Amino acid sequence: MGRRGYGGYAAGALVAGAVLWSLVTSDMDPSRLLSAGPRIADFLGRMLPPDPSVMKEIIQGSAETLRIAILGTLGAVILSLPLAILASETMVPAAVHRPVRMVLALIRAIPLILVAMLMVGAVGLGPLPGIIAIAFHATGMLAKFYAEAVDGVSRAPIAALESAGAGPLLRLRHAIWPQVAPVIARDTIFRFELNLRESLILGIVGAGGIGFYIQTYVRSFQYDKAASVTIAVIVMVIAIETLNVALRRRFS
Repeated sequence: MGRRGYGGYAAGALVAGAVLWSLVTSDMDPSRLLSAGPRIADFLGRMLPPDPSVMKEIIQGSAETLRIAILGTLGAVILSLPLAILASETMVPAAVHRPVRMVLALIRAIPLILVAMLMVGAVGLGPLPGIIAIAFHATGMLAKFYAEAVDGVSRAPIAALESAGAGPLLRLRHAIWPQVAPVIARDTIFRFELNLRESLILGIVGAGGIGFYIQTYVRSFQYDKAASVTIAVIVMVIAIETLNVALRRRFS
């Protein structure tokens, strides 16, 4: 048996051991879940029927959430394009792209909710801290995706331009960009969908959006109003998902 065979068995054993360890140490008692049934039913019963009187708040919160996702994604794209070039093995030497990739990994490692809390403390309540948090957090992922797209292009057009004496900018414009544009569009659309989902929870820390109303109604035990907002969130997510699927098919 070759090294790959032993490696596969070792990886399988490691995964199985991790799953077994998680099951044993997580205090998973099925009886606790069964006993929680009446409490869950009582909670859901308090949410019915949904209260439609909060439609104005739903519209305002939904619009604010959408603005946070749009502007946050735009900010991330603006930051990610130059960072992707600096993180690309194709465009810059290792002394440049390795530190940049480490910075991007650090950005991805910072939880979004922590960034939002810091921004709320720095600039106050409202959509601005949410936009900044979304833009900052999304940059770590988008710049990585963009850099990988650049590194995955066909080298033949690049070599042809290099042999003709073209500089990095000309190679980027005429040999790399035509190949990566559909990938960048697809990744950006995917990240926008993720940003929208994440912006829904930013209201918990006061960073604006419809999540603020969910938090307010649940804390004040107005579960029927919280149900109406939750339904609006579900409808919004489904609509965005449908639109994103259509757009991804268009660019795939």
